[in-house]
Amino acid sequence: MNSGTDMEWIASKGAPLHGELAVPGDKSVSHRAIMLASLADGTSRIDGFLEGEDARATETIFRRMGVRIETPQAGSRVVHGVGIDGLHAPDGPLDCGNAGTGMRLLAGLLAGQAFDTTLVGDASLSKRPMRRVTVPLARMGARIDTGEGGVPPLRIHGGSALHGIDIDTEVASAQVKSALLLAGLYARGATTVREPHPTRDYTERMLQALGWPIEFSPGYARLEGGHRLRARDIVVPADFSSAAFFLVAASLVPGSELRLRRVGVNPRRTGLLHVLRLMGADIVEHPAGEQGGEPVSDLVVRHAPLRGIEVPEEHVADMIDEFPVLFVAAACARGTTVVRGAAELRVKESDRIATMAAGLRTLGASIDERPDGAVIQGDARLGGGAVQSHGDHRIAMSFAVAAQLAQGEVRIGDVANVATSFPGFDTLAVGAGFGLRAG
Repeated sequence: MNSGTDMEWIASKGAPLHGELAVPGDKSVSHRAIMLASLADGTSRIDGFLEGEDARATETIFRRMGVRIETPQAGSRVVHGVGIDGLHAPDGPLDCGNAGTGMRLLAGLLAGQAFDTTLVGDASLSKRPMRRVTVPLARMGARIDTGEGGVPPLRIHGGSALHGIDIDTEVASAQVKSALLLAGLYARGATTVREPHPTRDYTERMLQALGWPIEFSPGYARLEGGHRLRARDIVVPADFSSAAFFLVAASLVPGSELRLRRVGVNPRRTGLLHVLRLMGADIVEHPAGEQGGEPVSDLVVRHAPLRGIEVPEEHVADMIDEFPVLFVAAACARGTTVVRGAAELRVKESDRIATMAAGLRTLGASIDERPDGAVIQGDARLGGGAVQSHGDHRIAMSFAVAAQLAQGEVRIGDVANVATSFPGFDTLAVGAGFGLRAG
């Protein structure tokens, strides 16, 4: 099977899940590794690079701006950095594909270049809001034009004299914070970012690892322009968001026990881990050091009966990508689960609240949508049916998990975009015990 080309999956109850799995490299770290290694002085080797369409789109963009990037083998890149001011003007628009992370971070990085650029994306990305990035960047002196309604394409005018700012962001978003910090590399003076809730600190950790002076703590980051990045080898940890599907599936399917190897457990990324444990999940961490400046652990998960909870709002920002599969866990748990403070889900690759609610209702679950979340009745007796992922990779994989509890086949439409974050998901899932095949 090939997630990149099959437009439909047929999923059904499989066997108890067993084995040791290595999920692909972290997408967020892969984006940042390519970007910062390209701007560094010297040659960096990246291992564990995600061979997904999103990360490859970022790689292609830097190749088009004059960076030589070699591929000695799958999952590895050798990046010959051009230095902080060494990028060249591309010969046309730069295609971010489906990568919202790539586009928003690039908006900040490219705002400080001497040349003009245009960022475009696929149909899904072309509907996603960009003013949350472009408006604060404008306060730094950036000149960025958007499409009508503040969506892509982004037309970034080069030659702007950027200046640092001290800003309290309105949205708790690692992408917004990272865009401002990357612009801050080219700005005169200091750039300080304070967030309403702490978000992932991947950019801060990697800047520090490559030698850029930066201060950061949960919800706060500060750096000054005018320094240099030094090349270094980077090992990308396994992606927690990809591991999440197997954490939930093994928790739900009786008789299951899985070991997920060397998963990134950045504390700003593992909100789902805390929430699943509150629901009664049996997940044990075995710390395994650091990779690419990120803490990693082997995660051992065994089947355990889950119970519904009110999801603590302090965990929401740390699990925003994992809510689709949490909805599946909640539908199969005993009792009611309440999600609040997750309005960000409305503007992801799809409206994830509406899409998950519609699909799970089709399979027999009871969900009451709220503007910023949902009330999910547990004890659902899931049946078969046809559901749509609307091109959202995390929705597609979440319904594949739900099908492992369903009485009947689940047809999952529009699954091609799974290749953006988890190429080979179907093959790995089948090997672990999932019932899943191409439609």
